[in-house]
Amino acid sequence: MGCDGGTIPKRHELVKGPKKVEKVDKDAELVAQWNYCTLSQEILRRPIVACELGRLYNKDAVIEFLLDKSSEKALGKAASHIKSIKNVTELKLSDNPAWEGDKGNTKGDKHDDLQRARFICPVVGLEMNGRHRFCFLRCCGCVFSERALKEIKAEVCHTCGAAFQEDDVIVLNGTKEDVELLKTRMEERRLRAKLGKKAKKPKATESVSKPDVPEESAGPSNVKTRKPEEASLDSREKKTNPAPKSTATNGSTSGKVGKPLCGTTKRSIADSEESEAYKSLFTTHSSAKRPKEETAHWVTHTSYCF
Repeated sequence: MGCDGGTIPKRHELVKGPKKVEKVDKDAELVAQWNYCTLSQEILRRPIVACELGRLYNKDAVIEFLLDKSSEKALGKAASHIKSIKNVTELKLSDNPAWEGDKGNTKGDKHDDLQRARFICPVVGLEMNGRHRFCFLRCCGCVFSERALKEIKAEVCHTCGAAFQEDDVIVLNGTKEDVELLKTRMEERRLRAKLGKKAKKPKATESVSKPDVPEESAGPSNVKTRKPEEASLDSREKKTNPAPKSTATNGSTSGKVGKPLCGTTKRSIADSEESEAYKSLFTTHSSAKRPKEETAHWVTHTSYCF
């Protein structure tokens, strides 16, 4: 049982009681939320972005996460709702003039006061260290304290003058209730965007697929389709019985032949009003119709024939 060398065990060493619940240090939790990136756990450096749930990130960390979504990253669950860079907003933060940063601690012998915030509210002057509730506008990215929005009620941003609605106000690092409310708003917003895209697609396809049809050709055609046998018979009849030549009489007694109307059969050159010199160029002219005896037979002998 031990007790060698005169050691005397105490009761808490022999009897195991219930484990004490570890209490989370609130100050350390606030420092982690407001000074470190949610994804990479590195110190927040500009450009700083925030998601639709009010969490703070380094923009470089978000881009790396979107490019390499590996399942090995445990911290990827915190940003699983970020599908593209459009789901985050770059924040316009106001620097705290009382914050020195790492300038005075070059030798490493000075204590860094993490309770002092790096950024402040530009309207009221409250420090953004987690002691006060802060929010940002999704339309422009400006950051204010919640007290400033309540005391100075306006429908326009206090710094840039952009118009915003209640849906555009997102609380930074809010409570569980705030996160649930923001999550429902985010889902509704994305659902509305999907329905808007689906409504635009059919309109675009209809305009492309349906060309401009004239009013006369609209509707079903009244022309009856004929069998191929009937069509072949009609073509034979047209060949055997050519259409009569159309003559145009302009009221004059001269028996000149007029030009054929549009849509009639082809007319021969012999019946045209052209000159005889022009007509003699074609084989249908009387001068071209000579017997074989009168026609010449030319034979040329070249070196290629042998």
